[in-house]
Amino acid sequence: MIVSNNPFDSRTILEGIRQWVEIETPTEAPDQVNRLASLVADGYRGLDAVIERIAGRDGCGDHLLVRSSWGQDEPGILVLSHLDTVHPLGFIQRLPFSIDGDVAFGPGIYDMKGGAYLAYHAFRQLCAAGERSPLGITHLFVSDEEIGSPTSRALIEEEGRKAKYVLVTEPARDGGKIVTGRKGVARFDVAIRGVPAHAGARPQDGRSAIRELANVIHTLEALNDPARGITVNVGVVRGGTRPNVIAEEAHAEVDARLPTPADADEIVPKILGLTSRSEGVTVAVTGEVNRPPYVKGNAGAALFEHARSLAEEIGFELADTYTGGGSDGNFTAPFTATLDGLGVDGKGAHTHYEQMYISSIEPRTRLLHRLYQTLR
Repeated sequence: MIVSNNPFDSRTILEGIRQWVEIETPTEAPDQVNRLASLVADGYRGLDAVIERIAGRDGCGDHLLVRSSWGQDEPGILVLSHLDTVHPLGFIQRLPFSIDGDVAFGPGIYDMKGGAYLAYHAFRQLCAAGERSPLGITHLFVSDEEIGSPTSRALIEEEGRKAKYVLVTEPARDGGKIVTGRKGVARFDVAIRGVPAHAGARPQDGRSAIRELANVIHTLEALNDPARGITVNVGVVRGGTRPNVIAEEAHAEVDARLPTPADADEIVPKILGLTSRSEGVTVAVTGEVNRPPYVKGNAGAALFEHARSLAEEIGFELADTYTGGGSDGNFTAPFTATLDGLGVDGKGAHTHYEQMYISSIEPRTRLLHRLYQTLR
């Protein structure tokens, strides 16, 4: 048992993070996600909060909604966290929780169990001191962020529209920077159908879906615009049955990252409007923007400046950054002041060396605590 007079003692908090990390929670294992949701809910019992558990669906785990018992009659603070991780069950044997100097390792410790726990601990300290923040606090833990939040998006947007501020506990970037902007994310499926034929005896009778897929890939690659930050990536392709058969079918899965709403309005119709260049071959594209662009607006900039001044008061310098990765903050930023990347510092999200820096625990927990205390 770790005992400290410091309510933000990093080793005490790290012990709590360890307990969350050691319950593996890949998105596709809802029972495991629910095990962690139960542990999280148990942590809030006895605090000045109301806990609501929302049953999972479509193969995903439950969502957990925790509301402070005060301040719920006006727009307050929404904290967004996710309990799911990308690592498959059993990965903890390859990457067990361990400590090496200032580094703690474990699956999901950086993305984002560390940050989710910091926000919980900061709320716990409010309650322990008998303190009520000026605004009510709602902490939403979702089970499906790593696959695009298909079952939680409506809930995130509903709670985000009711909030005055949104704080997202995704990990810090590039040495502790807070995120104030993210590219929008769009996903597409391309289905191509041609005409099969014997590749040796009657090739003239066939119409190759794979050949047309090559045309489609060339068109999609041409949409990349590094100067504007637009990226279009054909990440998965498949097609055909045998080398001696003209391919009847081919498929591709496409990811697009779009910095602004105007970019999305331009690029998405171009991808959805792809047509075949080959007679007798059809191209069908489905998909949409599943995370809208998160642009640093005036309200978000003011929220960052407030956080920066608090960090200076605590004793560290806070900078902001922009990233191509999406988060649940993309859903709220278009209509509510949103600050992302408030979690732990570290590196290696989604890798076999995922890690967080223990030295980041105390200052970043204190920052969340001060945001709770000062946002009005």
